[in-house]
Amino acid sequence: MAVSGIGPYDDGNIFARILRGEIPCRKLFEDEHALAFHDINPQAPVHVLVIPKGRYVSLADFTARAPAGEIAGFFRAVGAVARELGLEESGYRALANAGPDSHQEVPHLHVHIFGGRPLGPMLVRRAEG
Repeated sequence: MAVSGIGPYDDGNIFARILRGEIPCRKLFEDEHALAFHDINPQAPVHVLVIPKGRYVSLADFTARAPAGEIAGFFRAVGAVARELGLEESGYRALANAGPDSHQEVPHLHVHIFGGRPLGPMLVRRAEG
């Protein structure tokens, strides 16, 4: 299924291959709904990816098609990972990119969890003109 602005799910994407065990990952958390692992190119001292186990391209795709229990389980997993990483007190950023304007690199829904230092503003502001 395609969601507006995003193509159909690609079973050959790297996260699908990780879920099938074809590519190893540094696993941090796994349950029936989600898998969390360390990013191979971290952008902060703590950089973990949390992915649903289902075939979803984006957050819009996931919330439109996944059963309520799967949605709740996935977001509970994101929270559990942040707690497990010890980021609750100091703070963290959770980010899900969707589509080309956001620079989504893998067409499988994933939430980045960044932490371990002050992260600065959410977006760099550009001069208009």
